[in-house]
Amino acid sequence: MEDKKLKQPRRDFLGSIAAGAAAMGMATIVTPLSAAAEKINAHGTAYPDDADAWFNKVTGKHKIIFDVTRPNGVLPFAWPRVFLMTNAATGTPDKDNSVVVVLRHEGIGYAFNDAMWSKYNFGTVFKANVPMTQDPAKKNVFWQPAPGTFSIPGVGPVDIGIDQLMASGVMFCVCAVAIQVYSAVVAGPNGDAAAVRKDWLANLLPGIQVVPSGVWAVGRAQEKGCAYCFAGDPE
Repeated sequence: MEDKKLKQPRRDFLGSIAAGAAAMGMATIVTPLSAAAEKINAHGTAYPDDADAWFNKVTGKHKIIFDVTRPNGVLPFAWPRVFLMTNAATGTPDKDNSVVVVLRHEGIGYAFNDAMWSKYNFGTVFKANVPMTQDPAKKNVFWQPAPGTFSIPGVGPVDIGIDQLMASGVMFCVCAVAIQVYSAVVAGPNGDAAAVRKDWLANLLPGIQVVPSGVWAVGRAQEKGCAYCFAGDPE
């Protein structure tokens, strides 16, 4: 049976997006990307102009894209590791595979550092819980986790931190449209949405590529030959 008490907070927040959109007007929330003030993110990566070039790195023998639309426990990060582990076991080392993780919609919180999780209460905003306790996360638990933090029953400890996956060649990108929409909603109708968005972009995790939109990235990954795997909580 569906737990309505657990579902309600997310619905309330999604309702606030609709209310915010009505109050500010969608034109205010979603400025055309070609006219966006910040064309360079905090790590010097241009977007959207360089996003296609970023996808040119998808050249592996085996290629897959994990579509993360919202937090889903450890699965958005465990599955890329399992893909690499099992390909290694069947003769293809990490360096010969291409894995793309697209963080979009309510999954974008994982693209940012701990300071943003604390300052903007991302654990509540995006319904992202600590996997071990199910409490709202106060930091990005998948960034630089301590050794042994995550373990798969029957397998043992696994390195599924974003930094650990990046070290294995996994590519992470985040949706610019979702950043623009959610930063505007978090700022509220009387807040400075541009300042919030700028703050978020300045606190991206190193190595995260901003892409014009998450659905654009899903399409580009498949054009490059990636198989598709949905990794977001279907609710």
